[in-house]
Amino acid sequence: MDKINKKASCLSILGTGSDVGKSIVTAALCRVFHNKGFRVAPYKAQNMSNNSYVTIHGHEIGRAQIVQAQAARVEATADMNPVLLKPCTDTGAQIVLHGKPFGNCLASDYFGDTDFLFGKARESLDTLRRDYELVVMEGAGSCAEINLREKDFVNFRMAHAADASVILVADIDRGGVFAQIIGTLDIIPPEDRRLVKGIIINRFRGDAALFDDGITYIEEKTKLPVLGLVPYFYHIEIDSEDGMPIETIIDPKEGTKDDKINIACIRLPHISNFTDFNPLIREDSVNFHYLSKPRNLNEYDLLILPGSKNVRNDLHWLLDTGWVDTIMQYKDLGRRILGICGGYQMLGQVINDPKGIEGKPGKAIAMGLLNIETILHSEKITTQTTGFWIGMEEYKIIGYEIHMGQTHSIGDGKPVMILDNRNGNDIHIAGGWQTEDGFVQGVYLHGLFDEPAFRRAFLEGLKPGLICAGKNTKSSCMSQSVFREKQYGLLAEHFERHLDVDKVANMLLLNSIE
Repeated sequence: MDKINKKASCLSILGTGSDVGKSIVTAALCRVFHNKGFRVAPYKAQNMSNNSYVTIHGHEIGRAQIVQAQAARVEATADMNPVLLKPCTDTGAQIVLHGKPFGNCLASDYFGDTDFLFGKARESLDTLRRDYELVVMEGAGSCAEINLREKDFVNFRMAHAADASVILVADIDRGGVFAQIIGTLDIIPPEDRRLVKGIIINRFRGDAALFDDGITYIEEKTKLPVLGLVPYFYHIEIDSEDGMPIETIIDPKEGTKDDKINIACIRLPHISNFTDFNPLIREDSVNFHYLSKPRNLNEYDLLILPGSKNVRNDLHWLLDTGWVDTIMQYKDLGRRILGICGGYQMLGQVINDPKGIEGKPGKAIAMGLLNIETILHSEKITTQTTGFWIGMEEYKIIGYEIHMGQTHSIGDGKPVMILDNRNGNDIHIAGGWQTEDGFVQGVYLHGLFDEPAFRRAFLEGLKPGLICAGKNTKSSCMSQSVFREKQYGLLAEHFERHLDVDKVANMLLLNSIE
């Protein structure tokens, strides 16, 4: 295979399967080597996720690479995730190339010919290698999917092109770790096998000494070092690629709590950017439930309709499952409803899709709770945005927008926010829409609750007195950025205790490591 002109060293983190912890290992190594004095960049040639974020330049990339860039203390760029697939149906996805929409495709079409995207991804890697000393490359899924090998450019194909050293990550918590590791190494071709320099066994529970024999067996069988046996952790919270926090409660049997602010969020089939709600989940005074099945909402203080990658499809799902009737009953009680991004669009009168962005061209009648109309366009708005909530002007809101719809008012109501900056450009425009009484509100802004001052003021308005009476833990009072920085520090400490960093550095010829 052709080689990229070697500049920065490359370390490739590949997995024995999906969700074995590749993203977390990559983030940890980014912070560990940053702490050792290296300029580090994360990289994932192609990501598949509806959990995305916007860079300072207005480019959309996977949330995991944002997390990894934050861990490395560098500004995220589109080169760190040049190809992003955002699933919008069970078999189709939107392709985001270098941070901008490139088109929609079916899985069968996508895997028909990936050479073009591979070339674009290599260009991004080449850019990173010119600007950094170390690039930590994350693979996707299992690196041993033999049926996809010729079309897969995220795993070994990119590792070969970059002359990368490969570390194989396995998850012992799911069981079968010996088969995961030895089976993967046994079925990959010899040229791939030669790139693998070590193994990380992730998510171990219990007494590590009891697995000494297991490590000996793996090392003897594979002739590779086990670089670390990393324990499962509960004390660190890192935004994940597609999963939800450990504290997440979905369709609980128990109901609301009188001494809490009770918030329900509908778990849409195509939910996106669920990280919007992690700060609420961490609040001591909040009882936060994700609900996928309709239930009596009478005792909830707020109902949230979250973002969606396929608004029209999820709107039909709400109708088919009986959710719309439940939402209408809740609204008639005079309770608060908040829609964010796709959820905001669903609260309106109609969603027009003349170009077939989310399926066949046409329109969908929405719930009619806000006097707004949305038209879907092929050009996506991706901005880092700041502003303030009307009526709470003293609290700054810092967030981001990712949407293909343009929404305008068509009747009674009033704006929710004033937006004052997009991608570094000062503006002064109204944002969102609400009913005159303010009980139904919708905005496009993701990350709405990241800043603690606004978050707590908003919550105080739902159920006065509980926020002040809460425990006010340090984590719930921190800004999201400060909270994340603390978590990256804890993550690096955890991995340094259980990983042979010197061996990793030696395989990369990073001789200046302390």
